[in-house]
Amino acid sequence: MMRSLTFKLVLAFLLTSVASVALASISIRQSVTSEFDSYVIAQQRASFIDDVGAYYASAGSWSGLDRWLRDQTARRLSDSTATPAGSRRGPRLRFVLVDPAGIVVSPFGRYTLGATVDRAELAQAAPVVVDGRVAGAVITPDLVEFRNAAENRYLARTDAALGIAAAVMVAVGLALGGLLARVITRPVRELTDAAQKIAAGDLTQTVPVRSRDELGLLAAQFNHMSADLARATQQRQQMTVDVAHDLRTPLTVIAGYLEALRDQVLAPTPERFAAMYDETRLLLRLADDLHTLSLADAGELPIERRPAAPRLLLDRVAEAYRHTAERQGVALRVEAAGATPEIRIDIEQMARALSNLVSNALRYTPAGGAITLSAAADPQDSAPALGCPPPVALTVSDTGAGIAPEHLANVFARFYRADPARQQETGGSGLGLAIVKSIVEAHGGQVGVESVVGQGTTFTITLPAA
Repeated sequence: MMRSLTFKLVLAFLLTSVASVALASISIRQSVTSEFDSYVIAQQRASFIDDVGAYYASAGSWSGLDRWLRDQTARRLSDSTATPAGSRRGPRLRFVLVDPAGIVVSPFGRYTLGATVDRAELAQAAPVVVDGRVAGAVITPDLVEFRNAAENRYLARTDAALGIAAAVMVAVGLALGGLLARVITRPVRELTDAAQKIAAGDLTQTVPVRSRDELGLLAAQFNHMSADLARATQQRQQMTVDVAHDLRTPLTVIAGYLEALRDQVLAPTPERFAAMYDETRLLLRLADDLHTLSLADAGELPIERRPAAPRLLLDRVAEAYRHTAERQGVALRVEAAGATPEIRIDIEQMARALSNLVSNALRYTPAGGAITLSAAADPQDSAPALGCPPPVALTVSDTGAGIAPEHLANVFARFYRADPARQQETGGSGLGLAIVKSIVEAHGGQVGVESVVGQGTTFTITLPAA
């Protein structure tokens, strides 16, 4: 049978309380009994010293003391018939009396009359002082029962009070333990319920953060995980829809041409084969983009870093698109400061990222516009690390239509297009900027965008210097 965490915590608190109270009660009981016995013994010893001191003062010696003590005991016993036992006065313990030389004059137990005690015992004995001089010493023998009924009742009442206090402490400990157990396990129960609902498919579950301790941190992290899981699931579903959409159009075109050619409705011409080839290239490009993103997600994007001059990298990308830019009537320029430090990159991958940005800029820059590729030390990095050059900023700026503010936060999301028509011919596959972000982050860099509608857009890639 599985025991709940609350049961285990309450049991732990109960056992701890019982053990603590038991140890405290035993310690207090022993201390009280010991102190009380010491007090009673001290009183009886003082009474005995007073009695024998008075005898010595009157007799001038210890001669006849033993008989006198027997008479005193007999008299005390006869008086006990008329006096309650709990109020009897005088010593009830038998003490050993020795003279100044250590010779026993009042024996008891293992101390015999006329025997000599050793110096160690004599040093610990209580002196009997008569008229300013030591007439003897009193030794307390091994203890036997010496308390009267009243004293025993006092100790019994003390034990009862300790028992009541112990029971109250255990009850309070149990109540507080139960309350604390509920406080501790409440967030755990909430987390368990939420986790079960998430496992059942409800990804909108969150739990309240009730404290700032470890449980509160766990609840906050759970909420963060739940939100990330819901967002990832939504993105996965949206990605499935987008992939299906982007695959359907070229496949429909290719299937239509093939069916018409098979049925000899259309004659096979170079133009028709070219159209099917273009659609096939769209499919291959989409498959390549998806493969790149899957490698980036798994942290397995192949990166072969080597030092490269930013100006040469920009020239390479610009040269690849110069002819296309001239046909569209768009000026394509490269600007790079001579003192720009080198960067350590995978040239092919970074060229691909910059190519995606330039291709995107050409798609939205009208004739007569301009696209500028530039490289410079990052102006935002005002305090580079000691001995290290500042990061390098690579920018791709255009004078195109710009991006509306509500779209800027999502431009690097997969399959995101501001164009609601979602035409590949005008809007691309929607993966280009996501690939740019993955490649840049794989190099330890960052990419950002700034745009003004009607004035243009600037993408900035910041990379650490070599």
